[in-house]
Amino acid sequence: MKTYVAKPATIERDWRLVDARGQHLGRLATRIANTLRGKNKPEYTPHIDTGDFVVVINAKRIAVTGNKMQDKIYYRHSGYPGGLKERNLAQMMDRKPEEVLRLAVKGMMPKNRLARAQLRKLKIYAGPDHPHEAQQPKEFELG
Repeated sequence: MKTYVAKPATIERDWRLVDARGQHLGRLATRIANTLRGKNKPEYTPHIDTGDFVVVINAKRIAVTGNKMQDKIYYRHSGYPGGLKERNLAQMMDRKPEEVLRLAVKGMMPKNRLARAQLRKLKIYAGPDHPHEAQQPKEFELG
C-alpha cells in the first residue's frame, strides 16, 4: 500500500464563509487555521497547500472570556530603540478588529513559507458585508 501525496494541480479549493458573531476567539482561530491548512480534508499533505479559502465576517463581534479585554496585550516594535508599543485587546478591537483574528490564526500556523502562503487565503471583514459573493462561499459551521 502506497502513501497518497496530493499534487498541487489536482487540489480543489472551496470558499468557506464563517460568521464570527459570538464565537470565542481561540476556538474560532483554531478551526480557521485547520481549514486554511487543509487538515479537514482526507487528501491532506503536510508539505502541499491543500486548504480552502476562508472568508470571516463580523470580526468585531468576537467573544472572549474573563478579563482578556483589559489583560491581553499586543506588542509591536518599530525597530528603533525605545520603539516598543503595546495595546490591549479592547484598543485593538476599536481600531482593527480584523487584525486581532488574523494574529490569532497566524499564531496557530507553522512558521514557514507554506504557512505564509496559506494565510493569504484568509479574508477577514469587521462587518457583515464582503466582496466575495462571486465565489459563492459555503456556510461553515464551527461545531
